[in-house]
Amino acid sequence: MPDEEVKKTEDQTVILSDYTRALLDTLKSIKPKVKPDDNSALSVSQTVSFFALVYERVRNAVEYREDHLILRAAIERILRRRFSLNSTGKGEAENLLRELLWARYFDNGVLGGEDIMVIQDLINKYVLMRNQIVYGRDNELKIFLDKYLFDLITCEIEESLLPQSAQIQSNLSFFIYQVLRKKIKIEGLKEDQKDAYFLVSIEKVFGKSDQAYLRYHLFVTFYKTLNNYTDEELKNIIPKLPSIFKKIDDMITNPYVDNIVKFTRKQMPPFLVLFSLIKNKASEMNTILTNKEKLWNEVDQKCREKYQQLGGRVRTLAVRSFIYILLTKMIFAVILEIPISNYFYGEVSRDAIIINSIFPPILMVIILGFFKIPGEENTKKIYQRIVDIIDNDKSFESKVAFFPKKSTPKRPMLIFGFTIFYSLTFLVTFSLIYEALKTIDFNLVSMVIFVFFVSVVTFFSYRIRQITKELRLEEKSSILSPIVDFFFMPLLSMGKFFSSEIAKLNFFIFIFDFIIEAPFKLIFEVVEEWISFVRKRKEEII
Repeated sequence: MPDEEVKKTEDQTVILSDYTRALLDTLKSIKPKVKPDDNSALSVSQTVSFFALVYERVRNAVEYREDHLILRAAIERILRRRFSLNSTGKGEAENLLRELLWARYFDNGVLGGEDIMVIQDLINKYVLMRNQIVYGRDNELKIFLDKYLFDLITCEIEESLLPQSAQIQSNLSFFIYQVLRKKIKIEGLKEDQKDAYFLVSIEKVFGKSDQAYLRYHLFVTFYKTLNNYTDEELKNIIPKLPSIFKKIDDMITNPYVDNIVKFTRKQMPPFLVLFSLIKNKASEMNTILTNKEKLWNEVDQKCREKYQQLGGRVRTLAVRSFIYILLTKMIFAVILEIPISNYFYGEVSRDAIIINSIFPPILMVIILGFFKIPGEENTKKIYQRIVDIIDNDKSFESKVAFFPKKSTPKRPMLIFGFTIFYSLTFLVTFSLIYEALKTIDFNLVSMVIFVFFVSVVTFFSYRIRQITKELRLEEKSSILSPIVDFFFMPLLSMGKFFSSEIAKLNFFIFIFDFIIEAPFKLIFEVVEEWISFVRKRKEEII
């Protein structure tokens, strides 16, 4: 073979790093969950399941969550109701699994007797640990410890029921950690501290974990899953749990984490595309990753596919967000607007009610209408970064790309000036809104509700727009960005407050969880038992 052809072949070849080869080998070794045999498999009535599914969809609409967090939230909700009726938790594993089957989180026949044993053992351990850990403590600490234990147990139950997904996610997260950990240097911190904060950032950015999963994954990283503890080991670790829980929460909320999260988020696009390729073409990955031409073709196709999907995801999330706002915020606010306006002003402005009802969705459409799909230049950068990630060349992972320094001494006068200016943004924005609404005869009640609507919609729109950026390696700021930020930051801040703090007082969640769900599920159980009884009588006749 001529020298030029040899060189060309070498240029097109990628020598995979140890991390990449280990990832591919590990993913191949993960086996799917074994289906239970016919005798132990759980199944539920499809009639009951239909109504349970409808209920679950409506219930989830009143509490906005990412898709991958819905199952754990359902497990938490079901267990809390079950524990309120049966504090010992005995026999509740099968009831939990049946309710999950009703709501079609799992297909009939996928869960069985072995799952019941595993979940019941976890429930028993939770009850044992809770009773010992909260005994003799003040009420605030009791609530903290019980919630922490409950987070651990619900997360482990979900991962026990979906072991393949949990293992894949864990291995992908660990790959990111191995590839990027040497790129981070934090002045004044030991390596193990820095690595711990980086793990938190991966959980937040790649895993998109809520507080429960952050706690759980960090706990099992430094210790192990509760199911793997013997009775003797549990006895020894229970007294240490309060300090362990506090240490993990301090790690999650450490100020360094926010800085590392910004770095980690910028590194995600190539990993997301690479992992998508690995999941879809696992058997061909060695051939694809070692050949640059094949890799480029696959990356180009996958990126264009993902860019195309962005529009659909934005529309879906926009509809879900609006339904959530409608059910939990808008109806409640409009219900208040009429009686309060009548009480204080003796009349109700129909124009104000109409504007407060139709303007928020129009605003959401306008805000989301400005998102742009990344182009080929972005795809080329993702491709090159993927080559850097998987290649055996160590220069990529050892080159420090991020170096958070210690906080510089604050200048009191400068901080005071920034605070005044930031406060001015609130004053200007809300003054303009006030004057505009005043000209169309809004009373104070209608104005407050308008600000409420608009700020919540602005916040949700902003969150949805962040999804459109998850595949962008570089974000170019518009010339008008500072002006837009000046007027919209107050609305974003208010929207975040309303969505986080007032969401805790969600009236509809209270209605569903404490008034509707318990009797509703009791009816399901009775109907399920009746159908089972009739089926057995029918089999006896045959």
